Amino acid sequence: MTTKPLRAGLVGLGSMGRHHARVLAGLEGVDFVGVVDPFGDKYGAAQGAPVLSTVEELIALGIDYAVVACPTALHEEVGLQLAEAGVCALVEKPVADTVEGARRLVQAFESRGLVAGVGHIERCNPALRSLRARLEAGELGDVYQVVTRRQGPFPHRIADVGVVKDLATHDIDLTGWVTGRQYVSIAAHTVSKSGREHEDMVSAVGRLDDGTMVNHLVNWLSPLKERFTSVTGERGCFIADTLTADLTFHSNAAVATEWEALRAFRGVSEGDMIRYAIPKREPLQVEHELFRDAVLGKPADICTLRQGMRTVEVAAAVLESAMGLRSVSLQPEDLSTSGT
Repeated sequence: MTTKPLRAGLVGLGSMGRHHARVLAGLEGVDFVGVVDPFGDKYGAAQGAPVLSTVEELIALGIDYAVVACPTALHEEVGLQLAEAGVCALVEKPVADTVEGARRLVQAFESRGLVAGVGHIERCNPALRSLRARLEAGELGDVYQVVTRRQGPFPHRIADVGVVKDLATHDIDLTGWVTGRQYVSIAAHTVSKSGREHEDMVSAVGRLDDGTMVNHLVNWLSPLKERFTSVTGERGCFIADTLTADLTFHSNAAVATEWEALRAFRGVSEGDMIRYAIPKREPLQVEHELFRDAVLGKPADICTLRQGMRTVEVAAAVLESAMGLRSVSLQPEDLSTSGT
């Protein structure tokens, strides 16, 4: 007996929504039945699906789930409509523009037993998936530090949030995800140099619940586009380039040195470097396959709404720290809920 395809819809045909439409149109086991965008299909990206004006019209098509790719400020409103109608949802990151909004979305979907996730796509990057698996296998030993750099030119498509909620949320989520730990403190500085009301650069230092040190540098002010993650630990350092999906490992030296000056140093020295061969599937395709499987009730490692809410809480703490020029403490939460 063949399984009936899931009926999926999309809200928003902006920069990210157009990519979602492309993937949904070819996703195995899914029928892409409609798109909501009040401005219509300006770029011809709807892949033949009917373009509707309201979320209510999309719900009326009898969808099983929807991808929410409208502006961040509308995530809560659209998500609550879907939850009330009993429709599962994959919400683009960040899950909401406020902590309170994120909490309301979590309550709405969890209370109805609906599958809902957040599109933190870096979790589907081949380099980071390989890194996480290697950390879980203990290849690095104790983890000491996670450092991320995410910088590049200003994206004119972003108008409703600053660099913390738009870009730094990637690094906040991936750091917690690859290490399996939670933030307990954060201290940050921000600047705004582009004439917008929101910040366009942030530098943050944090600590995870096992003592791991965290450093994030994120900006929209650099002509150099960079997506860098390094994890340093007992046995060396992993470096992931998520632009190229490459992962390398720099090991601590295992050979003795004859040089007296180095022998007196009780730290580490440079050892072998390994560049791993990793299958490089498109992260957005992987994200959609995982969410489809979650809706079908299969085991799937998606970013849950509750995990997405935690990322919004940390991002809010970053902004609070920058405004108050002080370190902000965070209480660890139970993020074990995986069905929402």
